[in-house]
Amino acid sequence: MTEPRNAQSALNLRLVLASFGLIFTLPLAVWAAVAGFTLPAVLLGVLATVAFIDLFVIQYRRRQRRRREPPGTHHSLFE
Repeated sequence: MTEPRNAQSALNLRLVLASFGLIFTLPLAVWAAVAGFTLPAVLLGVLATVAFIDLFVIQYRRRQRRRREPPGTHHSLFE
């Protein structure tokens, strides 16, 4: 096994990307539904739902990380 035992994902970056995905796909899904494009509306709605759920997962993991680390520890966008 070559992977470190304490590997962590870049939660702050994932938060930004998931937010962008939600902000981008949700209005497009609504627009596609209003315009009568059913399949793109459903696909974009599924992507928006995945981004929304991912936001909750990211926040849960950020809280877990915050509890494990000493007070005053700060992370950059890419940590």
